[in-house]
Amino acid sequence: MLDSSDYLRSYTCAIVLPLLAFFLCACGDDPEDTKEQLPDSPISAEKSSHSRMLTVLGKITEQAKVNHPILGEGEARKLRRTWQNLPASSRKSPDPNTLQLLWQLGLAELKLGNIDTGIEHLTAARLRLKQLIAAGKARPNADLELTYRLGIAYMRKGETDNCCLRNSPDSCLLPIQGSGIHANQQGSKKAIALYTEVLQRAPYNSAGYMKAKWLLNVMYMTIGGYPAQVPSQYLIEPGNFESEEDFPRFKNISQSLGVDTFSLLGGAIVDDFTGDGYLDIVASTYDPAGQMRFFRNQQDGTFTDQTQESNLKGLGGGFNLLQADYDNDGDLDIFVLRGGWQNAAGRIPNSLLRNDGTGRFHDVTFTAGLGKVHYPTQSAGWADYDNDGDLDLYIGNESVGRTEDAPCQLFQNNGDGTFTDVAEKAGVTNPGYCKGVTWGDYNGDRYPDLYVSNLGAPNRLFRNDGDGTFTNVAASHGVTGPMKSFPVWFWDYNNDGALDLYVASNVWDAGGIAAMVSSLLGKDVGHELAHLYRGDGKGGFRDVAREVGLTQLSLPMGVNFGDLDNDGFQDFYLGTGYPDYEALMPNLMYRNKEGKRFADVTSAGGFGHLQKGHGVVFADLDNDGDQDIFHQLGGFFPGDKFYDALFENPGFENHWISVKLVGTESNRSAIGARIHVRVSENGQSRSVYRHIGSGGSFGANPLRQSIGLGKATKIELLEVFWPTTGKTQRFSNLPLDQTIEIIEGKEKHRILKLKKLVLTKSPNQKI
Repeated sequence: MLDSSDYLRSYTCAIVLPLLAFFLCACGDDPEDTKEQLPDSPISAEKSSHSRMLTVLGKITEQAKVNHPILGEGEARKLRRTWQNLPASSRKSPDPNTLQLLWQLGLAELKLGNIDTGIEHLTAARLRLKQLIAAGKARPNADLELTYRLGIAYMRKGETDNCCLRNSPDSCLLPIQGSGIHANQQGSKKAIALYTEVLQRAPYNSAGYMKAKWLLNVMYMTIGGYPAQVPSQYLIEPGNFESEEDFPRFKNISQSLGVDTFSLLGGAIVDDFTGDGYLDIVASTYDPAGQMRFFRNQQDGTFTDQTQESNLKGLGGGFNLLQADYDNDGDLDIFVLRGGWQNAAGRIPNSLLRNDGTGRFHDVTFTAGLGKVHYPTQSAGWADYDNDGDLDLYIGNESVGRTEDAPCQLFQNNGDGTFTDVAEKAGVTNPGYCKGVTWGDYNGDRYPDLYVSNLGAPNRLFRNDGDGTFTNVAASHGVTGPMKSFPVWFWDYNNDGALDLYVASNVWDAGGIAAMVSSLLGKDVGHELAHLYRGDGKGGFRDVAREVGLTQLSLPMGVNFGDLDNDGFQDFYLGTGYPDYEALMPNLMYRNKEGKRFADVTSAGGFGHLQKGHGVVFADLDNDGDQDIFHQLGGFFPGDKFYDALFENPGFENHWISVKLVGTESNRSAIGARIHVRVSENGQSRSVYRHIGSGGSFGANPLRQSIGLGKATKIELLEVFWPTTGKTQRFSNLPLDQTIEIIEGKEKHRILKLKKLVLTKSPNQKI
């Protein structure tokens, strides 16, 4: 298993040292402990939980500036001092130690976003290495990796000078065209020259060759030279970038709407936090110094940044976000996950933000009993596992380091605003490195079951035994793989009423983009692909991924699903990537073809963003009946920030109904409830099923369900099943193309009269 500290070691050891092993020392022992200590002074009784959290996060932010292994300057400062303290003669000498120092310093500066300085050091290191090669003191191709890394540096310079400083709706959308073509082409042209050199000397079809080939083609796109100017022997044919079928293009309007937050990786939620019926946007960044943002829907097609008004100032560092009405008071609260991928440095408290009903939040983590211990995490899920009418919370934690597993936590809701961790008693501690969590009643016994995705270990399916305990049945049900999995979700992709299970594979440490490109070109890369387990509703599963056309290796992180074309079958979007700057690959959109297969519509629909994808949300932001896509984008290293995207749905002229459920005996959010819609379409009856939740395990859809109905002429029946009580409500002759509210136990529904909006930029935008 390769965790984030392994990654940081391998980033230096695998990149810098192996090619210099003939004269450099190997990587040594583990780096010294960088564990951040939380303040342990007693919190006085008069201080609120919110103030305490601000104090804790403020200290963590200050420590992170220097000590954080990824975001801090500590490593670079040490290397700079070492370089400055060298005698002038040594700094000019092409000896191995000087070369190693320059190489490491160049990578450290690049990581921090000091691109020009990083290029300067890597260029100097490359010159010295060439001198050693010329003197016979290094192997002839010992500079290939350094040449490739210098190409990466110039590539990132091109992204910074263009996609970041001159961002447009076309920026970084594959295939790059229009305003996405770089105005300042210096970085791309330098990268092209360096990648060409790698290709001329690297072993044919080796990992290094495939990476350079991919990035060479992308760089030619950025200067408008693809495919004509790409040397024929290195050309990736345009057909490889084409979608499987025609699909309307979605335009990225985040910039014009003013919701294009520029940040590192983070989470996203779209839902109604103010109780006015209109969907707001919340976005975060994992950077402790970054700020969670709240964009309020103004009901006129505009959004305004009301982070200050929502009382979120100072609450940063959100790796992922989830919403739920945990206290059953009628408004949606937010749970913020922190510390993912950061091992000991990830010992940061999560946040439970209670909504006061107006979209103003108060951090109640410590008073709610969720802040007693802190483990690195990015995944969690809400469910009423004990069917007592309030929501419980499962947190999937990651290992703290090589020697300490962090147990996952199951917080039982006590019904009074507090929680108790019952994971050990329930049997769901899941020792390992958890990367995804999803709840779903896969066997139809009314009790939600729990699936946990683990990186580098078998996944676990915890069957809810209905008595407060769970049994891991993953092996007997054949759902332990992939062994290197990441995001995961339960859904009913084929509308048969039974829950299915998608488990993503992410093998970035086993070839990364080289494996991705080989798969794109139709080669069997020998790595485990994503699994789509079709459920039979009785507890059985069968992997049908290949049968439905999911045969390409993708490296997803942020994912979610929804119905783009309102045909009633749910599509899905994969936000792809991994920490390295080299991971410039398209995010992927798959269209569901009546539950029989999936078609890649990435390029045709304009979804192929090359920046690293995280929080993905399907939501009808303009109340026109179809779902738009909000996508939180940004990387892991400080120099890898990017703008969030909002892809507006052009419409498909299909019918729909949007359903808001309100629990009374069940949890107020109705999480876990099931909707069955039977419609008449083309003279025949067919069914559409939805299970209430926020979707995939990285990014949160609205809990209000947008349900596509295709060319239906009428809704024959709408049923709502409430697992807490086991009761079913039935409604007939419902209107098409409307938003309705159904309250548990009430015989009549209510139509919510929401204005259709034209999304535009507010003149009062605060961003």
